Amino acid sequence: FEFYVFSDVCYGPKNHGLSKEEIEARAREALIQVGLDEKFWTQSPFELSGGQKRRVAIAGVLAMKPEVLILDEPTAGLDPKGRDEILDQIAELHTRMGMAIVLVSHSMAGIAKSVDRIIAMNQGGTVFDGPPKEVFRHYKELEAMGLAAPQITYIVHALREQGIPIDQDITTVEEARIAILQLLREKK
Repeated sequence: FEFYVFSDVCYGPKNHGLSKEEIEARAREALIQVGLDEKFWTQSPFELSGGQKRRVAIAGVLAMKPEVLILDEPTAGLDPKGRDEILDQIAELHTRMGMAIVLVSHSMAGIAKSVDRIIAMNQGGTVFDGPPKEVFRHYKELEAMGLAAPQITYIVHALREQGIPIDQDITTVEEARIAILQLLREKK
């Protein structure tokens, strides 16, 4: 059994005093936790997609059984599908394992549906701290700090400016779909 993707984590100098068997068991468990099945376990990292490489990196950390998982820009450079897959996987890890996860990101797309709390910082200080709906109410201030709210936030506010009575706290496409369908039903 070969671990191309885990060779440094498993057999490096910081193996936490674990046996080879325990390391392999943890690596297998972590790969399963991030949604990579057995067909990926012996592949070279060069044969993996960007999203798969990110999952392997997360699995490498999970194999060490941390209490808190801190991810810095885990979706940077991924296409929207890959971004959503990674964010969904992170949310599932949080739910299934009860693990505290700190997610650092400049991209708010996808974040609104994936997190319970957003802390927006600027120049080392906290500017906003609260649930996504509360923080994204300040989309203009976020933009001034170099952060963009989810695109749907801008669409919702544009609709409101046109006199369409849609909830300003919508932060996901799914919420917008439901609200627009409700408005159309009410017009009938």
